[in-house]
Amino acid sequence: MTAILGGAMRVEEFIKAIPKTDLHVHLDGSLRLETLIQLAKERNVQLPSYTVTGLCELVFKERYQSLEEYLEGFKYTGAVLQDEEALEQVAYELAEDNYAEGVRYFEVRFAPQLHANERMHLPEVLKAVNRGLEKATKKWNRRPEVRSGKEPEYAYAITVCALRYFNENMSPYYRELMRVHRFTPRDKLYGLGSLELARAAVAVRDRYGLPITGFDLAGRERGYPAEDHWDAYDYAHRNFLKKTVHAGEAYGPESIFQAITDLHADRIGHGYYLFNTRMIKNKAIRDKKAYVKALAEYIADRRITIEVCLTSNLQTNPGATDLSQHAFKDMRAMRLSTTLCTDNRLVSNTTVTKEIMLAVKHFHLSAKELKNIIVYGFKRSFYPGSYIKKREYVRKVIDYYEELEKQWRPPAGFWSDTEGPGI
Repeated sequence: MTAILGGAMRVEEFIKAIPKTDLHVHLDGSLRLETLIQLAKERNVQLPSYTVTGLCELVFKERYQSLEEYLEGFKYTGAVLQDEEALEQVAYELAEDNYAEGVRYFEVRFAPQLHANERMHLPEVLKAVNRGLEKATKKWNRRPEVRSGKEPEYAYAITVCALRYFNENMSPYYRELMRVHRFTPRDKLYGLGSLELARAAVAVRDRYGLPITGFDLAGRERGYPAEDHWDAYDYAHRNFLKKTVHAGEAYGPESIFQAITDLHADRIGHGYYLFNTRMIKNKAIRDKKAYVKALAEYIADRRITIEVCLTSNLQTNPGATDLSQHAFKDMRAMRLSTTLCTDNRLVSNTTVTKEIMLAVKHFHLSAKELKNIIVYGFKRSFYPGSYIKKREYVRKVIDYYEELEKQWRPPAGFWSDTEGPGI
């Protein structure tokens, strides 16, 4: 794409211009650093530093030693998001940051149970976040280009996250849950927490009309299997919530298999270890290569979309030093449905544009491949409108993308789908 668009800067300008999605972005991992500092000061939350530079050096780093270290920063962001005003502000700013870089549709995910407390119950948590998102979206949709129909509108949806593991120190909600059910075995307790969230999400969606469209399972994979949350996913399934699962982020292919078979996942978050036979722990699986191939074929055939988070995976896996060897390479080779996501804009210090630029640079995407990945994001979204509305929206996005392609395309022959862009 260097020859196509005249260098890396030109490529980045094109990527910023095209309509994009982010289907995997965590609210509490995507604060602006200045806002984190502001909220911490206002709410007397202790931070390791009260400067942007200090927090980048001590907490939000370029690389982490493990997923556990990566997650350490969430104790600070979570601590400042314990009231409606903070949640609304952060949600508004997240929408602003997305829309400002050309993201037309995004799905913000978060664990409402981490923010619920004596003053703010689950419905208030969800409504506060939605107010911030809705306010920013209405503002951007007032732009003349959108109102005239020249450009597709900006839109969002909410995905609620259940946790594979929690303890009484993680929030007042979980503390009370563990007190009430103190005689319940831990594996059953985690599933019970997820089921409570699924019921609350459906109730709030139906009562208040909030665009809550997705249900997710996040947190530690090792030792905390997806099957413990079958009841919650069954409830979500029966009440028409779409389903995604963090799987294959820090555990092997079996975790992905369980997410698909036990929880009927429509999408998979990360899927980083999908092709890693060394991560298979089940001794009953004799032919590991055949198992991985069959699993990938199943995912491809069912068009189960993988939410790829390049920077995040590189940060949380110390052994991963060459991004070009990321599983995304094999996903492309097997023609899997993939979409590029940020995971956490703050914790990973990234944007959607950066993630796409990394893919262009390290995987030499052709113009056709780039367009397919972008369009997959819209097609495989948990869009809050009807199926007919979603089709109309996707068509409008594709038309807009193709119009931008014409504006940026140089003379015939420069844009080759047989050669990767490179930068």
